[in-house]
Amino acid sequence: MQQTKNDNDSRNKTIIKTGIIGIIANLFLAAFKAAIGVVSNSIAITLDAVNNLSDAASSVITIAGTKLASKEPDKKHPFGYGRIEYLSALIISLIVLYAGVTSLTESIRKIISPETPEYSIPALIIIAVGIIVKIILGKYVKNIGEKVNSESLINSGEDAALDSIISASTFVAAIIYIFSGYSLEAWLGAVISAVIIKSGLEMISSTLSQILGERADAQLARNIKDTVCQFPDVSGAYDLILNNYGPDAFNGSVHIEVPDTKSADELDELIRDITLEVYRKYNVLLTAVGVYSINTKDNNVIEMREKIKRELFSTEYITQMHAFYVNENKKTIRFDIIISFDAPDRWEVLDTAKNKVKALYPDYEFRIAMDTDFSDE
Repeated sequence: MQQTKNDNDSRNKTIIKTGIIGIIANLFLAAFKAAIGVVSNSIAITLDAVNNLSDAASSVITIAGTKLASKEPDKKHPFGYGRIEYLSALIISLIVLYAGVTSLTESIRKIISPETPEYSIPALIIIAVGIIVKIILGKYVKNIGEKVNSESLINSGEDAALDSIISASTFVAAIIYIFSGYSLEAWLGAVISAVIIKSGLEMISSTLSQILGERADAQLARNIKDTVCQFPDVSGAYDLILNNYGPDAFNGSVHIEVPDTKSADELDELIRDITLEVYRKYNVLLTAVGVYSINTKDNNVIEMREKIKRELFSTEYITQMHAFYVNENKKTIRFDIIISFDAPDRWEVLDTAKNKVKALYPDYEFRIAMDTDFSDE
């Protein structure tokens, strides 16, 4: 547990350090561009300066979000505050969207009532420097964000990359104006604003999807199941559910198939060992490990299982069967099936499956549960 806390502290320090670098760089760029924009009467350069200020604000939000998300769990929020990072990423996305809408409005106003810009060599030099700084800063921030799994940093990095495009477009518009006398920056600003708005909407959509709850990473799910299945007497791992309470902060549950001869104390020891191993390897806390029993006392069950399995898999949209158990005393057969989300009507597929297996073994009562695939692709 101590190692995990150290890892989290290191991650938070990296995010905060990157955020501070972003604040300093953007404030310097904003100051220089604002001065040049006013002197040259250039709406494009002025909007570029405003974008730099919004980037600095994004870095402040990233730092604040990281600080709040690192708070220890308490009585009110026993799973911690990690999801605050998603909220900070959402705020940054909204800032990007707002900047795009604002710049589009201003660009349209300049198209309707154009003003003549006055570019100078110092202005062009500052724009060129701004392009280089933004490209480097954007790549740096995004790479760090991907490394530490911070959606806020990734969004900030993408925003900086967009700003480098804005600066480059402004530079091109200035060159065209100097050599031809045609001012295209208002029209160019409108096009760039549309790109920024599109990017902001995509960021919002991505962040909201995470807040709503996405399917767990398929590779992580496979690794956890493989680890669970490596334990003696565990013949299968199913129904893995991973709940995300912030970047790299998961807890969840899984069901395991074990022989019906296992005693309660043996199951208890096995479940504890599985829980510790999964947490040690993946930092995922399994809050529950359910048990499916497997028939070991009747060889006829294997034949019944395979026959029913073949019949079920001949039905479209049925992708898995597990937790199969036959109780000869009660004449019951129980199992779970997974029906693809692609099925037009999953309940209709379940009814079809029930009718098929009932026809195979009419003397048995079937207890079939429609399961949901939460983790596999």
